[in-house]
Amino acid sequence: MVTGPTIGVFALQGDVREHLRMLGELGVEPLAVRRPTELEACDGLVIPGGESTTMAKLARTFELFEALRDRIKQGMPTFGTCAGMIMLADRIEDGAAGQETLGGLDITVRRNAFGRQVDSFEGDLDFAGLDGPVHAIFIRAPWVESVGDDVEPLARVDHGPAAGRIVAVRQGPLMATSFHPEVGGDNRIHRLFVDLVTES
Repeated sequence: MVTGPTIGVFALQGDVREHLRMLGELGVEPLAVRRPTELEACDGLVIPGGESTTMAKLARTFELFEALRDRIKQGMPTFGTCAGMIMLADRIEDGAAGQETLGGLDITVRRNAFGRQVDSFEGDLDFAGLDGPVHAIFIRAPWVESVGDDVEPLARVDHGPAAGRIVAVRQGPLMATSFHPEVGGDNRIHRLFVDLVTES
């Protein structure tokens, strides 16, 4: 039986179950990744929302940090959502003292850019490559302050005080969103990522 690619979800912290479920619905082999041996089995990886400083510390504790960084440098397709976007960013504004990222995306992100938990909100966004808007859920979300020449903005906030802010990007095999596409029943952004893994 032919199976789809194996796509891991960084599973030391964050909203892991929702991503595993959505990937499974798309016909790929989802795998919770907590150690380097599990990462080795992956054709692609999702870094979920959660708390980016905690994620980095736990990745260090479980000896996963350098393995993740190496695979990303080698071109493993990786998709970061919310805190995952921060983990993939080369630069952070308003980061915690000494905060580490895995890097790979030539972007500067502003941590907690939209405010605290009480400032969480939802809205519809146009998303490059998709027909019809995406319903985006922002929870203590970052936004992208600036992008390098090779980074393609995929979505921007189109109204309110954050209008014009970039909230989704792609650079080669790397994708990231400020919001949580795993919440709700719309799997189109995950499908874009699965296609990216399959093509790589």
